Amino acid sequence: MKRFLSITHDPIDEAGLLAARSMSAGMGAAVYFSGVVRAQEGSELIAAIDYSCFVPMAEHQFQNLFDQLERRGSVESVRLIHRIGRVAVGEASLWIEVVSAHRGEAFNACQWVIDEMKRVVPIWKKPVLG
Repeated sequence: MKRFLSITHDPIDEAGLLAARSMSAGMGAAVYFSGVVRAQEGSELIAAIDYSCFVPMAEHQFQNLFDQLERRGSVESVRLIHRIGRVAVGEASLWIEVVSAHRGEAFNACQWVIDEMKRVVPIWKKPVLG
């Protein structure tokens, strides 16, 4: 399984990521998810979210998730970018793409990675009030 992981302060270039997609002839589904900062966190209006993490541990946990995903055997590639630092309302903080032979496998794998990421990857967020 091909993997790409980036934890970065830089804005996510979704158009560039989509243009760089690569799929073998046996793959029929590419699912991507873009997580965008909302203007409200709980009951408070916010201007941004400050994301922080201990990058080596976050990378380790992401690689563990990718190992588990690979053992499932239905995914050809996964690409994931998570921003750290201040991410303004309306900007993407997370981008993930899963390529698989079938759409159901791709959707399920994408959802699984996001759910597990939120459970085990040490990335913290602090709302910045507007």
